[in-house]
Amino acid sequence: MRFRLLKKNLLALLGVCFVVVTLLFSTRVLLVNDNDTGGPSSNAVQGGQGIPSGDTVKFSFASLPELTQSVYNANYKQCVHNADKFPGEPQLVLVVQVHNRPEYLRLLIKSLEKAAEVHSFLLIFSHDYFTEEINAIVQGITFCKVLQIYFPFSTQLYPSEFPGQDPRDCPRDMSKDNALKTGCLNAEHPDSYGHYREAFITQTKHHWWWKLHFVWERVQAMQGYSGFVIFLEEDNYILPDFFHFYKSMIEFRKSSCPDCDMLALGNHNGLTDFTRLSNKVLTTGWMSTKHNIGMAISREVYYKLMGCNNEYCTYDDYNWDWTLQHLSGACISKPLKVLVAQGSRVLHTGDCGLHQKENCRPEWAAQKVEESLQTAKDGLFPPAVVLNGAEPVEHKAHMKNGGWGDIRDHILCKNYAKI
Repeated sequence: MRFRLLKKNLLALLGVCFVVVTLLFSTRVLLVNDNDTGGPSSNAVQGGQGIPSGDTVKFSFASLPELTQSVYNANYKQCVHNADKFPGEPQLVLVVQVHNRPEYLRLLIKSLEKAAEVHSFLLIFSHDYFTEEINAIVQGITFCKVLQIYFPFSTQLYPSEFPGQDPRDCPRDMSKDNALKTGCLNAEHPDSYGHYREAFITQTKHHWWWKLHFVWERVQAMQGYSGFVIFLEEDNYILPDFFHFYKSMIEFRKSSCPDCDMLALGNHNGLTDFTRLSNKVLTTGWMSTKHNIGMAISREVYYKLMGCNNEYCTYDDYNWDWTLQHLSGACISKPLKVLVAQGSRVLHTGDCGLHQKENCRPEWAAQKVEESLQTAKDGLFPPAVVLNGAEPVEHKAHMKNGGWGDIRDHILCKNYAKI
């Protein structure tokens, strides 16, 4: 009996490996097709200057195979829009993770357009949902250089097979005993709480890890860039002095906090008491619920995180930020220290998201932001930052949230570093 179970598990594991290898192989094969025999443009290779604004990858939404091909072509060619208009290396790189909330995305872009010195930015939009509307919104940006990258393992591209939701997968709430009796695909691998995977739940963590690696290792325009990369989401909104305050934090880190691993330009307190706190920073240990907005990561910290590839990809929590908190002080021996802006330069406008799909009112968010900015404008562009507190830097354990028990997710996630 035990031999039969072991044999069954081995066959299941081999099946998973076959699926993942097939996905990875298709990623490489589709990068160059019969209609695209040339390599990246010389401009893209030489210092990441990109190609002229009009030379873009044409997306086809006519069929799933054509859309998939468009995604791989775009990731291969890496067309940097407005590169001819804004030559030279970027002074700051911002990476925006985008799903499917176009109205909030428009609000973020509106805030970026108002940011001081935005012409020196490189904006990288990382998409896991692909529509003509979203592409048009991003490609309408004219005020700085823009690059779009596309998560190639989006559930949109795999609607009825892993990493999407395979109809043969076990239902979320089925017991393991019943799952084993029915023979559904992932019967052996529920999460820590006995639940089976839901593709739409797992996608964000997959996308975040793929994006982290792709930006630092594969984006040509990042070659030679030595600054921090700031990670945003589509429902964020930045203040006009965002870059000014970032530079002040960098100077403070150099002079007074060289052991600060990360920066957090945002917090979840909105603009409460902003005028008093506008020039204040504090140091503390990185926490998911406080420091996951406007997070700035250096290449050095990226390498630390990638050293925890196995731990990130097997930790049973579907949230990328709670997983990072686990890594800080567990896999990474010294907990991550963060320099935090107490007067937030990044606001969260989203009133709906992964778990709430209804009653989304982006127009209310826009009105609220504009009203808050009026009260905060006198605190913008402080001449320097001041340390307002130094909290202990320690590992803070938490109860994992589950949703990440499927071995197929583990294997695919661990292989992003090889793509």
